Amino acid sequence: MKLATLNDGSRDGQLVVVSRDLAMAHYATGIADHLQQVLDDWNFMSPQLQELYDSLNHGRARHAFALEPRQCMAPLPRAHLLAVGDAFGNPAPAAPDATAGLQLGFADELHGPCDPIRCVGAARQADFEAAVAVVCGDVAQGASPERAQDGIRLLMLCCHLQLRAPPTAGRALPGAPHTAFSPVAVTVDELVFGGDTAWAGGRLGLTLQCMVNGRKLGLCDAGQDMRWHFGQLIAALCQTRRLRAGAIISSGEVRNQDASHGHCSLASRRAHELRQGGSAKTPWLGPGDSVRIEMKGRDGQSVWGAIDLEVAAP
Repeated sequence: MKLATLNDGSRDGQLVVVSRDLAMAHYATGIADHLQQVLDDWNFMSPQLQELYDSLNHGRARHAFALEPRQCMAPLPRAHLLAVGDAFGNPAPAAPDATAGLQLGFADELHGPCDPIRCVGAARQADFEAAVAVVCGDVAQGASPERAQDGIRLLMLCCHLQLRAPPTAGRALPGAPHTAFSPVAVTVDELVFGGDTAWAGGRLGLTLQCMVNGRKLGLCDAGQDMRWHFGQLIAALCQTRRLRAGAIISSGEVRNQDASHGHCSLASRRAHELRQGGSAKTPWLGPGDSVRIEMKGRDGQSVWGAIDLEVAAP
């Protein structure tokens, strides 16, 4: 099934069920008001939402309405935890496992797919990283990667704002102060196309499309070069503590070793330009720029809808 949260003026928004083609939605009122309620009682509430989802897809939902992505908040507008991994990075010799690169992000305010990015000036060298994220149920401390993977409830696309400028006056800049998510979150069973699944071994085998100012930046395979799968990332977090339902784990920037696939951040593009020509020509983000991130299924249809962001003046 596919779930979204509409902006009703509250901090947690209103939960809706969204049709498979992303065209229609139906309030989940009577089952749950917010997504966190569903995650807290998944085994009881998810079958009820699935029944509503099936009715919506078959045209039997009486009070369905057209989905407007600009009314969507993040599917989970605030979370207990946001952890950002480096699932596509090269391991450091001293830490050759999934703990390498794992960082905690800001989770008290997670942004919707069309919320403006408010930079703090060109000196900060604003960039973005396109990634895939999962939302977990409860995962026990010490869980194995296999058990941890069983705790995955939903998948989303996400965009982490990054400030690349080096720290000044001894002050480090905070990482990823703005994280935006796709209009909808989907369950794993939505990733089956014609009997063939795009979700296998904790990896998502679909192409992540990134555009900046209407021009293609990358078409990267989100599973091909993923060194650590989501089960391993979650298990790494659970080495010393359990995870509560509603924790979000991001893969970090999707990267492919084959540069012909392009890039999912400006920093990666600039690094490639530096290697090829000796200088980086692609500019950092500034006011008026736009970023679009989307992923289509093997049927050619958008699975999550698009993250469509504009950079606003500071």
